[in-house]
Amino acid sequence: MTLRKINFVTGNAKKLQEVKEILKGFEVTNVDVDLNEYQGEPEFIAQKKCQEAVEAVKGPVLVEDTSLCFNAMGGLPGPYIKWFLTNLKPDGLYNMLTGFADKTAYAQCIFAYTEGLGKPIHVFAGKCPGQIVAPRGDTSFGWDPCFQPDGFEETFGEMDKDVKNEISHRSKALDLLKEYFEKN
Repeated sequence: MTLRKINFVTGNAKKLQEVKEILKGFEVTNVDVDLNEYQGEPEFIAQKKCQEAVEAVKGPVLVEDTSLCFNAMGGLPGPYIKWFLTNLKPDGLYNMLTGFADKTAYAQCIFAYTEGLGKPIHVFAGKCPGQIVAPRGDTSFGWDPCFQPDGFEETFGEMDKDVKNEISHRSKALDLLKEYFEKN
């Protein structure tokens, strides 16, 4: 049996590493296409990125859009987390909630996949509820040090990567992608 090849369009080496670890049994190759940063709801953003990526790659592509949503702020920063994180770092994200009693949040990952030009785009979403805490642990991957998933005492930044890859928003979305591939 040959491995299913997936062209994952990302410029983020840590995301690529996680996707490869979660999608063991698939041949995941990185295609670094500079995609536009769209605004809107996460599913819309993922679909637009997928359309743009397939036009560049001219073959099967997988793209991802990740959100970190603070319940006290009505879901912000949401899909704009990249810009908040760039400017504020994990400490600043934590400090954004200083005036709020509600520190709950959820991480959301939306993958969009298409077999190629003119083919339908399929969307796979995963969520992980948790809370925003003072940063702890490895600071090399985005907001991981300030997100503590429900039911755990550790932040994503403190967790063993195998545990994180079992429970994360990314793994939940990729589980749906794997189910899709099993049926198609």
